[in-house]
Amino acid sequence: MDSFAEPRPTPDTPADLAAVRAQVASLEAAHRVAGIPLSGRIIHLTHYLPVHLALARPPSNSKPPSPPATPPAKPADIDVAPAEDAEADEERERKKWRLNMRYGHSAMVSGINSLAATHEQLVIGWIGDIDAAPLAPQSAAETLVTPSPEREQPDKVPFADVTAEERSALEKVLAEHRMRDEPEDGKPITYIPVWLEDAVAHAHYDGYCKQTLWPLFHYLLWQDVATEYASADANWPAYAQVNRIFAERVAAAYRPGDLIWIHDYHLLLTPQLLRAVLPEAAIGLFVHTPFPSSEIFRCLPRRKEILDGMLGANLICFQTYSYSRHFTSTCVRVCGYEITSSGGIDVQGHVAAIAYCPVGVDAERVAKDTLRPGIQPKLEALRALYEGKKIIVGRDKLDVVKGVVQKLRAFEKLLEDYPQWIGNVVLIQVTSPALSDSPKLERQVSEIVAHINGEYGSLDFIPVHHYHQTIKKDEFYALLSVADLGVITPLRDGMNTTSMEFIIAQERTKRSPLVLSEFMGISSNMGDALQCNPWNIGEVAAAMHRGLTMPDEEKLSRHQKLYKVVTTHTSATWAAMLAKLLLAQLGRINMARQTPPLPRDALVEHYTKAKKRLFLFDYDGTLAPIVKTPSMAVPSEPTLAALEALTRDPRNVVYIISGRDGEFLEQHLGHIKGLGMSAEHGGFIREPGQSEWRNFTENLDMSWMGEVLEIFKYYTEVSRVYYCRQCQDLLENNLARKRPIEVLVGKKNLEVRPMAVNKGEIVKRILYFNPDAEFVFCAGDDKTDEDMFRALLLFNGDSEKAVLEPPLSVTLLAKEQTKFELVELAIPKDAVFTTAVGHSSKRTLAAWHVTTPEEVVEHIHLLVNTQQPDNHDEESKSNL
Repeated sequence: MDSFAEPRPTPDTPADLAAVRAQVASLEAAHRVAGIPLSGRIIHLTHYLPVHLALARPPSNSKPPSPPATPPAKPADIDVAPAEDAEADEERERKKWRLNMRYGHSAMVSGINSLAATHEQLVIGWIGDIDAAPLAPQSAAETLVTPSPEREQPDKVPFADVTAEERSALEKVLAEHRMRDEPEDGKPITYIPVWLEDAVAHAHYDGYCKQTLWPLFHYLLWQDVATEYASADANWPAYAQVNRIFAERVAAAYRPGDLIWIHDYHLLLTPQLLRAVLPEAAIGLFVHTPFPSSEIFRCLPRRKEILDGMLGANLICFQTYSYSRHFTSTCVRVCGYEITSSGGIDVQGHVAAIAYCPVGVDAERVAKDTLRPGIQPKLEALRALYEGKKIIVGRDKLDVVKGVVQKLRAFEKLLEDYPQWIGNVVLIQVTSPALSDSPKLERQVSEIVAHINGEYGSLDFIPVHHYHQTIKKDEFYALLSVADLGVITPLRDGMNTTSMEFIIAQERTKRSPLVLSEFMGISSNMGDALQCNPWNIGEVAAAMHRGLTMPDEEKLSRHQKLYKVVTTHTSATWAAMLAKLLLAQLGRINMARQTPPLPRDALVEHYTKAKKRLFLFDYDGTLAPIVKTPSMAVPSEPTLAALEALTRDPRNVVYIISGRDGEFLEQHLGHIKGLGMSAEHGGFIREPGQSEWRNFTENLDMSWMGEVLEIFKYYTEVSRVYYCRQCQDLLENNLARKRPIEVLVGKKNLEVRPMAVNKGEIVKRILYFNPDAEFVFCAGDDKTDEDMFRALLLFNGDSEKAVLEPPLSVTLLAKEQTKFELVELAIPKDAVFTTAVGHSSKRTLAAWHVTTPEEVVEHIHLLVNTQQPDNHDEESKSNL
């Protein structure tokens, strides 16, 4: 049954990192045997590189320059080696750069580092703002990564001031750079900088990403977080431009067989841009943030551009099943795209697979960090300071979605509903500054803290200790270790590392319980935490009380289960799973061969030479675009003009072979003289110049129609979207096994037809009665049109001649005793132009492709406007 409930892990889900890596190796070996190219490299696109840069420049308040040194008396006596001078200049440029570790996104970075054990990698990202560093002599060793000490905000070096030589030097420094946590015996990770103009970079990140997309993905609209009038489109050009620059950078570094992973909401347009220039590439997109419901996402003015950009990937992966479900329903409801039987999204034949895989932390590194020598003294000091009291710890960014206000109110509710805790429990709440300051929120938090301390505090007891600052690592782990209860209750969050770090820190101390928001991306994995709705302050207060009074046995049991989850589902496991998931897509329908574009010159040449031509067109998606309301798919004026021009030429035989009923086709196309039509996927045919429809099903058993109609009525009444797949399953697995029928999943429809009737049979009938045709142009866009393309696979191997046996569509309508013979077709092998409409990567039997219905019509106009020799004049000349 189709449900919104979180599915259980499949039985083949690996239990540890070694098992995942073994599956990755197995997939790679199988692909190499199958001839699928693999380079052994993974390209990661991240908004930032994981390093913070500083460029050594002379200070702005430098002293006046000294007079120039006295030149040598005899310059000619000095032996100058140009190569050595160039090397010295390059070394000076390299020494200007200082590289420090960039904090943030530690889980993603550690996951990428762990992949170095099995794959060579490229990490492509923006360099960020460049700090100005004082110009001073420095050894090469000092350019290596070291933790950045706290310091005053440095001056920035404008992008425009960085010279070409300095950029080149940085690229070489980054190419040799190694991160602290990279495996010593691992494969290389090469860091490639993306250079962005300052205004464009900040309009992209501080503008569109942080003011439009980030609030939206956390269930807020842009005006909810803006201090002034906010336009959701103000920074869209910068967002699109940065995505284009990233795509160009990847295309320059790409090798056939590379796997490409694009990370997070900063680069949602990049998959489609890459697909256009690297159609054969394996592209994955991982969205680290939540993905909202369709009702929220549809508010975005650029919703279709964002969705189409994401759907350029072969695989789109989210933190949780619910986020992937929201994305799928958004694609259906906003864009009208179809869901495939495997759960992917079909966009004009290109299928994007959907998956979910939660991120973890580097459990080994966190465990080592909890053993730092500076932690124990701070832990003992905290115990002494709050002796005799229970300690609740919270650590969040001071951001509207982190739920700090709601947490404080829940703590007040705890003291109100459970007065025995007054004087016996303290809340230590650390709030680190967010990327965008919110004075209003900071003031609100301070007022609530003051109110609680005034209401429930005394001279010797302060219930809430609020620290709005970035604390050092030793202090952070001391807090996590000393806590009797951790409370992490954001209103909406994708991945929260603090909760997992809390579990690891508690392994060596009290093994205290954890209160967790149910609206976090990791909540589905951490079922043994005390989960609650952060908006329900009474529920959160009750969860706090339960955690503080929990028996030791229950604490231990819950902790052990959570600890196993945190140490098994690590960042390394997550990264290896991404490699496995993308490798699993290779060779599937969304990695199909690329169909070449329809060759205009060859089309015109064969059309011009042919004495008789066949034109066989589907309607919806081929001559008219797909629309949400099928009755609105009326032919355009250029389409009607093209069909009329074709049918005026007596050498052309033109048919519309559609899934539409005869009434619709007659209403919109019936006025075109000489146009043949086939309705209901080959169920009926009306020959050119005739008005009577002939029924292919009149001699078939159609008693199954009543049963199918009842099933259709039931599921139409229940739902039009999510139960369509259930209806399909019932028809395919029950009715179709007992009746001579087949189930068709089309665009915006589900159909059932007799097995003996399809569009391919109509094409065979037309060919059989027109064996002298020397040119065929057949176009269609969906699965039912593949029957037409299959029927036109006329030539076996190297054979240049085609013969056709009497098809069923001929014999079904024939009178008894009529005998039909084998016919030889006059058409040359290279004059059959089967053409799929849609993405070049769609799996099809067609030889060629065009992208849109408009291109089909353009090609028709191209043919009818071609100057052709007059056959009658040629015959007269030959008789002279």
